[in-house]
Amino acid sequence: MVRKILGVIAGYTIFVITGVAYFQLSGHKPHAPATGGFQLLTAVYGAFWSMVAGYVLQLIARTNDLKPNFALAVIIAGFALFSMLKSTGSSWTQVQAMAVFAPASVLGGWMFLGKKK
Repeated sequence: MVRKILGVIAGYTIFVITGVAYFQLSGHKPHAPATGGFQLLTAVYGAFWSMVAGYVLQLIARTNDLKPNFALAVIIAGFALFSMLKSTGSSWTQVQAMAVFAPASVLGGWMFLGKKK
């Protein structure tokens, strides 16, 4: 159980750090309107790192199911929903987190479990 919790924490940490770094390096504010191209780039970048987060979660958790990945997905989507309800400005990043990044974290775990077999 401890490994699963640590895996979820590690996965969420990867998700947050890479997201913050992306917006810091790009100079774009996450709640500001963005072009379609920047939104697409963000979706690809975020999906990749969310899959990495889900994969690393499984490396740490050492489990044979996706329950910890679903927990991570709920956390990602939950914080995105909370942020969307509380923030002003554009909400495209929160929508991507709920629609793309959260499911991608489960996909990362599924990929890990597929390689284990």
